[in-house]
Amino acid sequence: MSKESSVADLVNHALADIGQVVLGKQEQIKLALTCLFTGGHLLLEDLPGMGKTTLAKALATVLGLDYSRVQFTSDLLPSDILGVSVFDRNSSQFTFHPGPIFTQLLLADEINRTTPKTQSALLEAMEEYQVTQDGETRRLTKPFFVIATQNPASQSGTFPLPESQLDRFLMRIELGYPSQESELLLLKGGDVQERLALLKARITPNQLIMIQKQVDEVIASDSLLAYLQRLVAFTRASPSFAHGVSPRGALALLRCSKTWALIHGRNHVLPEDLQAVLPAVFTHRLRDASNLADQSGYALVEKLLSSVDVIV
Repeated sequence: MSKESSVADLVNHALADIGQVVLGKQEQIKLALTCLFTGGHLLLEDLPGMGKTTLAKALATVLGLDYSRVQFTSDLLPSDILGVSVFDRNSSQFTFHPGPIFTQLLLADEINRTTPKTQSALLEAMEEYQVTQDGETRRLTKPFFVIATQNPASQSGTFPLPESQLDRFLMRIELGYPSQESELLLLKGGDVQERLALLKARITPNQLIMIQKQVDEVIASDSLLAYLQRLVAFTRASPSFAHGVSPRGALALLRCSKTWALIHGRNHVLPEDLQAVLPAVFTHRLRDASNLADQSGYALVEKLLSSVDVIV
């Protein structure tokens, strides 16, 4: 069996298990797994009660990761996430008490309900996989992921994430309402928490790291890279876009398309792979020049995909 086939088998088992808890969202689950296999952080945005937290918990369980959850509120402080040093009278020294960020998967629940100061406490951890507190830098364990949920910015009590914070997230995904068929199964299925408790680890952290290394071995042809460059160039040249996609955004698209190919049992990237992951990678990185307050980016993604030919 090839390495690509074995990864595809692991993913199919994980999809089946998570799909028993998050019903009718196979595409979104697959995108979430793609994000984590690529080594990036995931932003889940939708209305309350759509299953964002449930998906994050299911991912942590099926991937066998240590898990911490922080409920973000307006009075949350950076030290509530990173940890705090407490003076020990016996030793006459300060002792550091690690915060919940010292884990493998941190669920930042409703991240946009806290202040920008507390939001920014995650930036160093997400970018450099370390935490600096009281002048001392402490490394985080690997793998390390942040899965953040947020409610739409139109809801009261939210603090929109700035572009610098949004760019730390490799993907942004919306779950959306379930189909009637899936919702009926949900209504008949009993307590979601009970189904979550039945989930088992399907992929070990070591296997996860192995998959991440295999992503680098997936081949992207020159013609595929040329297509990717035309997409990026269009965002920089078209007056519809407030600003173009950065080189980091282009690299994110390439790596995610390689992962998408890998989990489908291939060692090379097709244009269809790139197109499948592009909305999740680009929607939070694009702004409409005529409406800078709109952070959705979905209309711009549709324009981008329809305007750029695969083959020149």
